[in-house]
Amino acid sequence: MSRGGPRVGPGAGGLEVAGLTVRVAGRTLVDDASFTAPAGAVTALVGPNGAGKSTLLRALVGAHTRAGGEIRAGGVELTALSRRERARIVAFVEQDAHTDLALSVRETVALGRIPHESRWRSADARSVTVVEGALEGLGLAHLADRHIGTLSGGERQRAFVAQALAQEPALLLLDEPTNHLDVAAQLHLLEMLARLARSGLTVVTALHDLSHAAAYSAHTVALSGGRVLAEGASDAVLTPAFVERLYGVRAARTRNPITGRAGLAFAPRATPPA
Repeated sequence: MSRGGPRVGPGAGGLEVAGLTVRVAGRTLVDDASFTAPAGAVTALVGPNGAGKSTLLRALVGAHTRAGGEIRAGGVELTALSRRERARIVAFVEQDAHTDLALSVRETVALGRIPHESRWRSADARSVTVVEGALEGLGLAHLADRHIGTLSGGERQRAFVAQALAQEPALLLLDEPTNHLDVAAQLHLLEMLARLARSGLTVVTALHDLSHAAAYSAHTVALSGGRVLAEGASDAVLTPAFVERLYGVRAARTRNPITGRAGLAFAPRATPPA
């Protein structure tokens, strides 16, 4: 994404989470979670269904009230910022993002520029360039004038990723961003996230596919039951022995014969887990 790629702004320098706890209706969904996500890297958030990945991500952007803990981006506590200031630093793509507004794809992506613009002034040249670059980077330029509601699930998901990139955040959070995408679109998105991270962006993404996590993330945080079980370099966390304990499957390291990237292969246990 050459023209509209995000510039690293205030809050650059990685994410630090300390003692984060989230309770909903009396249940503890995230329990004293502490971890880091280094700047300039993709951090994969992994764990079985119900581990707390989505809840944790939503707590990071203030969609869930914290019962305790600190969240710092580039050393700045996010609750100390106004909503507008926070939106200049953090962008979030939900797992099944949608809008009820009657907007074109271009207008949907342009919503990402709101934190940077005056209420009384139309989009400036910079915003136009960023929006068009985001559309191009996600392969949506030919759909820019289509109504967002007419897109397929995968196309719509890419539009909301483009909207997040149009915010030019320092911290990009994504909840299962490859959902609804075909294999080509999945790989294109993951390659883009890795490239954006190399440019200085801090990327934290929940991923169900552990092979994607092994191949595209430098750092991994593993959750179970709302607790952080492990974090660190992906090749140190995503070992066959740890994956077997966490998911109840047999696992082995692999390497993609085409790209050379690391991967994982799986097989069911001989007997179902208890």
